[in-house]
Amino acid sequence: EKQTLAPEAQLLRVILETKHRAGKTVTIVYGFEGADADLEALGKALKNFCGTGGSVKDGEIIIQGDHRQKVFQYLNQKGFAKAKLYIQYIFKIIKGLVLI
Repeated sequence: EKQTLAPEAQLLRVILETKHRAGKTVTIVYGFEGADADLEALGKALKNFCGTGGSVKDGEIIIQGDHRQKVFQYLNQKGFAKAKLYIQYIFKIIKGLVLI
């Protein structure tokens, strides 16, 4: 079992994604370092805070809908000071080209 890093040491990233989801928008939190149980607990807390569904798989927390601001706000409140919020159009990097 992996050791979970303290919240202030976690390098979490919050992005919006629509691909491969039948056109549905989801907010994804990735970069969590630690035990699966702690990731599940954070995922559950985020779903409750946003009042929506979601899941935790492959080391990512998936929240249904566009809840980037809410998720980012929650993470900051809970001490995840290094969390970063990415706006999708800046984040798209395809074959080395940055699309803006």
